[in-house]
Amino acid sequence: MAEAATARRSRITPEREAELYTAVLELLREVGYDALTMDAVAARTRSSKATLYRQWGGKPELVAKAVRHNKPGGSLAEIDTGSLRGDLHALTLRSDDCQMEQNSALMRGLAMAVHENPDLLKSFKEHLIGPELAEFRRVLDRAVDRGEVRADNPATEFMMHMMIGAFAARTLLDEQPPTQCFLLSYIDAVVLPALCAPITT
Repeated sequence: MAEAATARRSRITPEREAELYTAVLELLREVGYDALTMDAVAARTRSSKATLYRQWGGKPELVAKAVRHNKPGGSLAEIDTGSLRGDLHALTLRSDDCQMEQNSALMRGLAMAVHENPDLLKSFKEHLIGPELAEFRRVLDRAVDRGEVRADNPATEFMMHMMIGAFAARTLLDEQPPTQCFLLSYIDAVVLPALCAPITT
């Protein structure tokens, strides 16, 4: 049964899958999560609802995977510049300022929906948050192995909080979208000192 289910879910080509994800993100930006329906996705992409449900199970998984697909190509764990600063800068430079502004607006629109819809939160944790945390952990583990970061530094548990916080707070506090320049400066001024500074007792 598992093999049959996998075969059914793999009929969509990568190109077609990318088209579907693009359409989902367009609809999210137009109407928001609550008003987005599988009927609308089917109509926009000229797909059948049966195909969408067979491939993704429902709206929460489809939206979470669309957001994940929208992230810059490649895995964070594949970035290995030889230093933590280089890795975090390389991660930031994968998105240009226009992409950051679009992604910031999209995530602001989804923030409330994630916390009001348990199924969406579950899908986000499974398909977006969990994988991101695992990749950041591998980057940090390499920094620990190189001696840049102490293994017992408590700031390592808050690295994702710092990165996401800067991305979200830029618009809230400064009324400006996040940019490469802003995030690179934030990494150098806040994230790296917290992670790489010696701990005093």
